[in-house]
Amino acid sequence: MPKYLIEREIPGASKLSAEELKAISQTSCDVLANIGPAVQWIHSYVAGNKIYCIYISPNEKLIHQHAKQSGFPVDAVSEVSSIIDPVTAE
Repeated sequence: MPKYLIEREIPGASKLSAEELKAISQTSCDVLANIGPAVQWIHSYVAGNKIYCIYISPNEKLIHQHAKQSGFPVDAVSEVSSIIDPVTAE
């Protein structure tokens, strides 16, 4: 199943408290439960004014549906074509 990188511009994202991040996470999980098991949130990186999320989904349309229902911005969605790491160099 395709994996996607979602970029979300959220001013002050790296300054969000643990409680605020928990609330965002709970909202995401609640919406995903309603959409169904086809879409899976793997994890997210919070950096500066952005949150970068990794999702598995059968299509990009469901990524946008999740964002719309949860109220999260979507500034870019990119399908991951490959994953590389230090082992790739061996």
